[in-house]
Amino acid sequence: MTPSRSYAIYQQGRVGFGALAALLVFACGLALAWWIISQPPRVERRPPPPATPPLVDVLIAEERLQSPTLNGFGRVEAEKSTMLASRVAGQLERFGEGVLPGQVVEQGAPVAYIDQADLRLILEDAEAQLVNAQAQLALEQAEQQRARSEYESFGRQLSAERRALVLREPQLRQAQAQLTQARVVRDQAALNLERATLTSPWRAMVQDRLVGAGSLLSQGTEVLNLVGVEQFWVRASLSGDTLGWLTTGSHVTLSSQGWPEETSREGTLVSILPNLEENGLQAQLLIAVDDPLALEQAGPALRLGDILRVTFHSSAQEPLIALPSAALRPGEQVWWVDEDDRLRSTVVTLAYRGQEEALIRSGLEAGQRIVVAGLAQPREGQQVRVRQRGDTPARDEESQ
Repeated sequence: MTPSRSYAIYQQGRVGFGALAALLVFACGLALAWWIISQPPRVERRPPPPATPPLVDVLIAEERLQSPTLNGFGRVEAEKSTMLASRVAGQLERFGEGVLPGQVVEQGAPVAYIDQADLRLILEDAEAQLVNAQAQLALEQAEQQRARSEYESFGRQLSAERRALVLREPQLRQAQAQLTQARVVRDQAALNLERATLTSPWRAMVQDRLVGAGSLLSQGTEVLNLVGVEQFWVRASLSGDTLGWLTTGSHVTLSSQGWPEETSREGTLVSILPNLEENGLQAQLLIAVDDPLALEQAGPALRLGDILRVTFHSSAQEPLIALPSAALRPGEQVWWVDEDDRLRSTVVTLAYRGQEEALIRSGLEAGQRIVVAGLAQPREGQQVRVRQRGDTPARDEESQ
């Protein structure tokens, strides 16, 4: 065998071996890929990290003598008002000095004058009639004296009826009656003359002039509309279940959106009315405010018909625990935190519940940590974190 032939055979063998090796590597790769694909993924299971206890705001329960601050609304009305009318007929001559709408007149001050000419004539005639009646009585008394002298000189006893006629007793009584009648007519004429000047029955403000000067008035014609300025009333409404905290004479604070900021007026609860308000069936209360127009003191003036915010300050107090109304859950349930920082719940008895504050009569003890914010879905025995100074407020964490 020649060398060239031997080299060719060697090259052929080398190529066959390389192809076999490549085929073997390819087969091993396919087998490995199939094994990897056929094997399920293996994930290492680790226990979940413990949930962070929720952060809550707490309030330390404190029991003390207190009463609720009751708020409501009321409308201002006049304690005294009148349509001042003429008590005599005549022509309205003029109004008193300063008698204008919005002006104050003192008690007894003249506010209107009616023409007195006719009334003076009537008074003069009445006085003349009185003098005539007095003269007639004097004449009749003289006649009776003469008749008595004649009867005594006659020397005979008559019956009581005949003796009365002889002594002119009926004529004397008639003269006395005429004198009384004349005196009444004279007094009435003098009274009418006095009534021709209309005066204010109390210190008042003129609301309106109802007629003008020169008007002919009949008896009972309304001339002025007056409102007393010594005191106004505020008729307020309040829920009936709060009346147990109120007593007549209680202090009341009044405020209005139309007044300067941080200004108020003081009043006194004078009565609790027996009837309920038609709309809402709320109790009605009457509050008295002295010097309502602030004529003698500094402060805002009350206006008739104005709506005021009314704050009652009750004098009745008892040992209670005050909580924000938001701390109460449905069914008057309250959550609190025990010494192990776990949630506990209790049902409380309310003495009062307002929009912002609730007063607890029983169910809680002083010193308990009451949850006031931070609970979404509380559970009995749930671990919580009590917010300390520097922590994020619970209400902010909850909103996130």
